[in-house]
Amino acid sequence: MDVKSEIAGKVWKIVAAVGDAVEEDEEILILESMKMEIPVMAPAAGRIAEILVEEAESVQEGQIVVRLES
Repeated sequence: MDVKSEIAGKVWKIVAAVGDAVEEDEEILILESMKMEIPVMAPAAGRIAEILVEEAESVQEGQIVVRLES
């Protein structure tokens, strides 16, 4: 399952790591946009298979940032 950024911004902090189990609505990473911190949450329970961004990297709206496996 692909997790997409809902806004354009910069990756401020990556909270989860590859291999971590996450629950639905658990925070995976935090984006910074216009001086606001916006969390990216897991849309469903699963395990982090891949993190496609790095801290301080710019992301676009709709960009895939994390892949989850169920």
